[in-house]
Amino acid sequence: MYDFLQQIWPTLWPTLAAIGVILAFVPVLGLYMTFIERKLAAYVQDRLGPNRVGPFGLFQAIADAIKLFLKEQVIPDHVFKLLYFIAPTLSLMTAMFALVVMPFGPVPTDYTSGFRYIVAPGIDIGIMMMIAISSLSAYGIILGGWASNNKYSLYGAIRSCAQFISYEIPLGLSIIGIVVAAGSLNIEQIVAAQGGDFWNWNIFWQPLALIVFFTSALAETNRLPFDLPECEQELVGGFHTEYGGIKFVLFFLAEYTHVVTVSFLTALLFFGGWHFPGLSGPVDAGLGGMLLRTFVLVAKVSMVVAFIMLLRWALPRFRFDQLMGLAWKGLIPLGLVNLVCVAVVFTFDLPKHLLSFTAVFLFVASLISARNLQSTINMPRSAGRPKAGSILTEVTV
Repeated sequence: MYDFLQQIWPTLWPTLAAIGVILAFVPVLGLYMTFIERKLAAYVQDRLGPNRVGPFGLFQAIADAIKLFLKEQVIPDHVFKLLYFIAPTLSLMTAMFALVVMPFGPVPTDYTSGFRYIVAPGIDIGIMMMIAISSLSAYGIILGGWASNNKYSLYGAIRSCAQFISYEIPLGLSIIGIVVAAGSLNIEQIVAAQGGDFWNWNIFWQPLALIVFFTSALAETNRLPFDLPECEQELVGGFHTEYGGIKFVLFFLAEYTHVVTVSFLTALLFFGGWHFPGLSGPVDAGLGGMLLRTFVLVAKVSMVVAFIMLLRWALPRFRFDQLMGLAWKGLIPLGLVNLVCVAVVFTFDLPKHLLSFTAVFLFVASLISARNLQSTINMPRSAGRPKAGSILTEVTV
């Protein structure tokens, strides 16, 4: 047994270290993401935000955590207790398990020794596995809404189910072009394909795929303007109406984990990952190069997270019919057309940057058609009424 452990230890300890980093980092990150979001909200609304606990309010997140852990755990009598407790745990487990194939730093090509910024490196179906696991988080919301035995919670769960199913389709379509270009479903290989020249980043030749991917992924995180499963002016609290204390925290820790996952995927798939002008060579195991590339990736992810948080205060919430229409009438057709364009370019060996002009044309055309469609839907109610002084008015009088 000792000889076996000694043999596998060089590959085992980096995996255990990566798991430890995720388990220690995600809860703390969830706490301080609430603090950062409150600060950003205060900046947008010209307020100060939390500033009472600790210097610059930095200990506010710790105070909130202590308060939540000490709160009384109220369990309503009418809930299905087993599923009621399983639901928030399942949401957090699926959100964290999706991070197994996510590189959170530069990954060396030699997987046999040394620390690596990923739990399970070299997974050839990494991106597919991540999407499949992330989609399972809908079960936590659905179970929570059904187990609460509350009509508002059930409505939120049903909305979540429809929303996840609808936006999984354009999410997958937006990634296919990236996979075709890299020739692999391995996330590390996709990032490696963006190395070298600055213009090899996928954002410069797949901007339409970025728009479709980011919009679909944002909808799957249940963030504004896609937070219909917890729409407070309609459903009290939605799927988490009957949850409080630490159970409520598990749901929102899962949501913030999804936000981080979406931000990492956006940076890795479209913005070159840990590549940057002057740092686009092969990933080495040197400490200085690894730390510098880690800083580059974390900076890109932080900007995406800040953008997601600012969207909350920039866009109003959709109606549910608008939410479904955006997926089925907007994003899915755009994803299909973009996929056809990618297939044409790679089949006939054309320069892939031609897709940039095609993407801009398609996006502008879709905006114009969407605006015309919206103008016909939102016609004034008085448009079909007879004007004052007309024959119909006089007859009616």
